[in-house]
Amino acid sequence: MQAMILHQIGKPLVFIERDDPQPGVGELRIKVEACAVCRTDLHVVDGDLKDPKLPLVPGHEIVGVIDALGEGVDPARFGRRVGIPWLGHTCGNCPYCQMKAEKLCDRPQFTGYSRDGGFATHVVADAAFGFDLDKDADPLSLAPLLCAGLIGWRSLKKAGNGKRIGLFGFGAAAHILTQICVWQGREVYAFTRAGDRAAQQFALDLGAVWAGSSQDNPSVPLDAAIIFAPVGDLVPAALKAVRKGGTVVCGGIHMSDIPSMPYVILWGERELVSVANLTREDAAEFFPIASRAAVRTHTTVYPLRQANEAIADLRAGRLIGAAVLVPEVG
Repeated sequence: MQAMILHQIGKPLVFIERDDPQPGVGELRIKVEACAVCRTDLHVVDGDLKDPKLPLVPGHEIVGVIDALGEGVDPARFGRRVGIPWLGHTCGNCPYCQMKAEKLCDRPQFTGYSRDGGFATHVVADAAFGFDLDKDADPLSLAPLLCAGLIGWRSLKKAGNGKRIGLFGFGAAAHILTQICVWQGREVYAFTRAGDRAAQQFALDLGAVWAGSSQDNPSVPLDAAIIFAPVGDLVPAALKAVRKGGTVVCGGIHMSDIPSMPYVILWGERELVSVANLTREDAAEFFPIASRAAVRTHTTVYPLRQANEAIADLRAGRLIGAAVLVPEVG
């Protein structure tokens, strides 16, 4: 197999070739067709998320075809297209798993963090966390749905049923969620970096009713806001933008410190909540909805060997939509 390996935090990934991995009991192996690059990958590579498995193959928005099965896995799954997400395994025994809250499992494994991920030609995964996908769909378009889409969906559920939804940080997750919200008949208000006219126009093209910077005011109170950018300073801005009784959802796995803020912007029964991890239930809900809403992801494709370039472009904010890595043919 070929893979891009993280040997040391803060250092570039290294291209290697090694033997194909073999699935163990309850596992399957996927021949990777595409793997999107998520902001969480930046947090792993840059050391914002502590103590990853090293050496590590990053990547957790994986689409591929099952080409090997471990003991105990249904033989009928061989040859199917599946997606592998961030949450790669749960213990099944801790109090959270027992109460069907696997997103909070005490002993989880995460794809591309505590187990090898999809910046490779092959990856082994827990069969229970391999989601069957449409065999006729474009794998490049599907890949960002495995995290950006799923976390966006979980964040939207946390945000409630309000009509006016603010999205802070208009990247991979927001561009997918905008399409879902428009399909549902909601109004989307997109907040971007100051001066990022390209992202603002992209949001409007996707159906947002307003787009501006996080310092701008859309002039109407929002029912809810979702923060995808990992910037703690956006929390007070989002709270100021929502109405009394509104909700602000922090949709990322990592965020810089939230600054001190006056209680009055939280008062009025506004709620500030976080999203931890996606679940298998989220996937069962989301993929049919994404299909019915005709979600189309905007992607920039990079060969596997150019994973460092894709990461750099994401870090610098040069991408519109999502970056996707594709293994070279041959």
